[in-house]
Amino acid sequence: MEMPRHDPDQLLEAIRKEDRRKSFGKLKIFFGYAAGTGKTFAMLQAAHQACRRGVDVVAGYIEPHARPQTAALMSGLEQIAVKKVSYQNMTLSEFDIDQALRRMPQLILVDELAHTNAPGSRHMKRHQDVQELLKAGIDVYTTVNVQHIESLNDMVASITGIQVQERIPDSVFDQADHVELVDIEPAELLERMEAGNIYRKEQAERAALHFFTNENLTALREIALRRCADRVNLRMETARLQSRKEYHTDEHILVCLSSSPSNAKIIRTAARMAQAFRSGFTALFVESTAADAMGADDRNRLRSNIRLAGQLGACVETVYGEDIAQQIAEFATLSGVSKIVIGRSAATRNRLFGKPALTDQLIACAPHIDIHVIPDSNAGMKSCRCTKKFTMTPHLLHDMSRSILALAICTVIGYVFFSMGFSEANIVAVYILGVLVISIVTTSRFCGAAASLVSVLVFVFFFTEPRFTFRFSDPNYIVTFAIMFLVALLTDSLASRLKNNARQSARAAYRTKILFETNQLLQKETREQAIADATAGQLVKLLNRDIVVYLADKNELKRGTIYRCAQSEKKNLVSENEKAVAFWVFRNNKHAGATTDTLSNACCLYLAIRIDQHVDGVVGIAMDETPLDCFENSIVLSILGECALALENIKNAREKEEAAVQAENERLRADLLRMISHDLRTPLTAISGNADNLLSSYRKMDETMREQTFSDIYDDSIWLIDLVENLLAITRIGEGKVQMSRCVHVMDEIVAEAVQHESRRCRHHTIRQAVSQDLLLVDADARLIIQVLVNLIENAIKYTPPGSVIEISSRPDPKNHQVVVSVADDGPGIPDEQKEHVFDMFYCNGGKAADSQRSLGLGLSLCRSIVEAHDGTITVADREPQGTVFTFTLPAGEVQLHE
Repeated sequence: MEMPRHDPDQLLEAIRKEDRRKSFGKLKIFFGYAAGTGKTFAMLQAAHQACRRGVDVVAGYIEPHARPQTAALMSGLEQIAVKKVSYQNMTLSEFDIDQALRRMPQLILVDELAHTNAPGSRHMKRHQDVQELLKAGIDVYTTVNVQHIESLNDMVASITGIQVQERIPDSVFDQADHVELVDIEPAELLERMEAGNIYRKEQAERAALHFFTNENLTALREIALRRCADRVNLRMETARLQSRKEYHTDEHILVCLSSSPSNAKIIRTAARMAQAFRSGFTALFVESTAADAMGADDRNRLRSNIRLAGQLGACVETVYGEDIAQQIAEFATLSGVSKIVIGRSAATRNRLFGKPALTDQLIACAPHIDIHVIPDSNAGMKSCRCTKKFTMTPHLLHDMSRSILALAICTVIGYVFFSMGFSEANIVAVYILGVLVISIVTTSRFCGAAASLVSVLVFVFFFTEPRFTFRFSDPNYIVTFAIMFLVALLTDSLASRLKNNARQSARAAYRTKILFETNQLLQKETREQAIADATAGQLVKLLNRDIVVYLADKNELKRGTIYRCAQSEKKNLVSENEKAVAFWVFRNNKHAGATTDTLSNACCLYLAIRIDQHVDGVVGIAMDETPLDCFENSIVLSILGECALALENIKNAREKEEAAVQAENERLRADLLRMISHDLRTPLTAISGNADNLLSSYRKMDETMREQTFSDIYDDSIWLIDLVENLLAITRIGEGKVQMSRCVHVMDEIVAEAVQHESRRCRHHTIRQAVSQDLLLVDADARLIIQVLVNLIENAIKYTPPGSVIEISSRPDPKNHQVVVSVADDGPGIPDEQKEHVFDMFYCNGGKAADSQRSLGLGLSLCRSIVEAHDGTITVADREPQGTVFTFTLPAGEVQLHE
């Protein structure tokens, strides 16, 4: 039997959510079905219990209920002062989130989770304040009633007759760590209200008539209990997924978006269905030519419905086309949708040639998919899809002039045909062609429809008997005129529809092209700023808006870079207020600014450049009265995702290089330790052995033996000193800690000092200095150049037999303004295959350290480092007739005369 396989994406997402929750604060909701059930009282009791456990508890905001028992529980709790906000000649008390973040308690109490903050607050809703507290690691206790949950709003309104305006997304409720249902019998709640423990007398009487009835409270209690049970089921499924048990869902709910006032109810119904079925949830908007004719109210309502669908967890998609039912059916088939939720259309087939209702068309196009039609109390109301008022704009005047010109040309052609004896059918065809041309060259459908009617009138006036009148003698012309008008009107409609479809397709293709171009551009870039430039350029092309980009530098944002569009309004997009909003987005990994509910007074909409919870930067999009549509928003998020991926690739490549360098350093360090332990053992053993001989047999040694012993000890000590000096020098140069003191020196004096230093220590080789005839000046650090010469001389001594001659010479190179220094010997030379490696660190004697030569291979590597630090070069070559010559260059110096 084949074992079922788990969805790795679901498992990974569940693990990531669990990891994120560990660093967040815990949210506990005290949940009730009506006011007065005791939510705030229970929350304060739980807070006192936490205080007794040693938890740091602060009351952030408690609604000032006139209930003595609740008020008494406030004593003993530290309270944060409320923030006073002036609004329309009133002073409102609001929760001060900034003071709470500065205080940073372990647990904070924030009453009324669904509350709408006063205008000018950082967030529009209090639940957004709570989310920021949780992200800061603060535990939160809060309260909410069942009527404030978004997906239940319509259900509660149908029961109570009251539409609640303050709501929270279902995700806030479902993702809470703890939900405690505060439940009492409806009869007991009514007794509390009659006793004045919930509202004052006037309010209680009014509530008893409208809301607080036994029937309403019983229904609300049932909904609250069922909602808590649904949450338990959801968490059980999440736990099952994390425990790696098999979990399947074959349902996929699709809800249709529109600008209808009742569409919000349909979206909430679909969200409840998706939650009940544990299924995928998609919201689809079909953009047609009717969308261009929407008025401001319809557009705002559509944007509100799209935002609501996103809040309820839907994946918002957009398709283009005139046949709405066909577009919905095709999308549903390709996406594997099992159920479509749609409202009852107000359009019914009440005319002979009227189209069937949208629901009927959809059932015919998608017979294999379940269609759920939600009753609409506003179905009988007049549809308000096209509410644009007719106004005489310069653009319309231009279209009308084109139409008049086209009809005039058709009339001239008609006269020519009439004079040539052509039939009237040919003249009618000319006018139909003219209407088709008008539909193509104009943007307003009014011109095409008007041209259809005017063409008939012109034909009657000029080409029917009696001519130059609007009368006609032949009754058969009635049929001709009707057919001519209908054909012209139909031609205009089809041409306009094809033109609009072509325009929509071109716009969609252009946006998709920008997305593909972005991917190709970002793959070519290897610098973070270049990636930011490419991303901003693509966003400017897509949106035709100003863009500002802030890249991240560890826990801070770098300076913002502004990218202007052609029609830029030159707004200040990097003011202190705008920077503060961008930093909030960077810190909280959420969008904010214009057109959002958070810091909406900003000029820009700020979006994070992120991968999961890691934010690489922030992009600001300058907004005006027109927000981004859902398709533009999807493309923008895709581009930012590509940008974040490119930045992450650069970071990974940099970390890989650093890891390679670190591994190489570790390898060099290991080689160094190995070779030091290998090569230092011999001289140290020799020194200790000779010293032991001196201590034990000093009196038995003759003078020659004692002198030889002292000489061996001295030679080994000098070698150790030179080795340590080379090690220190190569380390300082490798770390960039060498401070060179360059000034003008005479080259022969530097060579003479190096020769004198080595001549005292070299008894078996001859060292000669070829003094140059000219005065050679070099701009160098004399101490380091002496070190180079000493290392080159010692290298020649080590690898040449006793009696060899080592010669140091220098000559000018006027062409390159340099001095060339050579150290030559007459030894056996260096094989050609070893010449390119002699300056490598740890390379000696064919790549193997020899005890007889006592070399770590650092001397020549140090020489190269010092010479290159002086902007010079060093090379090795054969010497004729035999031997080796090392040549290096130094910059020539000039004597500066001081007046």
